[in-house]
Amino acid sequence: MSDSQLKGQEAMRRSFFYPDSSSDTEEYRRDSEERRKRLSKRNVVRRVPTMKPMPSTSQDTPRKALEDRITLVVDNTRFVVDPAQFTAHPNTMLGRMFSSGIEFTHPNERGEYEVAEGISATVFRAILEYYRGGTIRCPPTVSVQELHEACDYLLVPFDANTVRCQNLQGLLHELSNEGARRQFECFLERLILPLMVESAERGDRECHVVVLLDDDSVEWDEEYPPQMGDEYSQTVLSTPLYRFFKYIENREVAKQVMKERDLKKIRLGVEGYPTYKEKVRKRPGGRAEVIYNYVQRPFIHMSWEKQEAKSRHVDFQCFKSKSVTNLAEATADPVIELDSNRVREPEVEAQDPGPEVQEEEQ
Repeated sequence: MSDSQLKGQEAMRRSFFYPDSSSDTEEYRRDSEERRKRLSKRNVVRRVPTMKPMPSTSQDTPRKALEDRITLVVDNTRFVVDPAQFTAHPNTMLGRMFSSGIEFTHPNERGEYEVAEGISATVFRAILEYYRGGTIRCPPTVSVQELHEACDYLLVPFDANTVRCQNLQGLLHELSNEGARRQFECFLERLILPLMVESAERGDRECHVVVLLDDDSVEWDEEYPPQMGDEYSQTVLSTPLYRFFKYIENREVAKQVMKERDLKKIRLGVEGYPTYKEKVRKRPGGRAEVIYNYVQRPFIHMSWEKQEAKSRHVDFQCFKSKSVTNLAEATADPVIELDSNRVREPEVEAQDPGPEVQEEEQ
């Protein structure tokens, strides 16, 4: 071996057998520290994945969505829906059923919910589109009135923004009924109810209101007032209410609103109302006949008493008076009435027999 190789082997032997030398000790410490750092870094990298939770796979999401779905039974037809669609509209009936903690309905033995009793499956399928897209398309086989009644039952808004219909006549008719209902409720509270309260405070049990125009003038003669059918008829000056009652459909809506407010004996129509005196004509015998100018105006009549099978009002003409108006007759002794059979017997014996009786005796 060469001298250089021998020197290298001796140096290695010295570093191995004599680690306590100054230069070799420092190198050994540096190498050990570097090894520890490398090992600690490896351990940290290996531990991080074990601490993080495993991410959910894409297959778990549709499985969870299927578990959250519910089954509704309407008209013997099953609809599998997501209740989150209902909770997004909490003002509707289905939104209240599945969003609040109160259980409005209980599932059957199959875990299905039977809802919307009386509504056909075709109508309910159309209403479900409101929860998905915000609009309802009326099926051609369903009338607009039937769809309107179903929307009112389920508390789904029925207006021009939510309903799409091919039958514009039926759609506009139902929208007019909704507008007439809201308008008459305002008229009832603002114009008619104060007159009803005034009649009730006077002791009456019913109210008769005639609707006049704002520019109608009523001038009755105090000496010769007109003869009215209703003694306590009242008037209200309102041109909008007069125009409202021009339509028969609005009168039907008004009658329905008053029935819902528990009023009785409701009558609506048009009648002649006297406005001013035209002339006075003398009849034979000195009796005066007053002629008034009459205008055709709508009226409304209602009562707030219960209407039973028999009238609660007493007609005094149907009863005979049992009171005694003659004082002498009242102080006299009572008349003793004999038996009717005893009175008739002597009358029969006293009568002469007729010709038929004489023939029998011969």
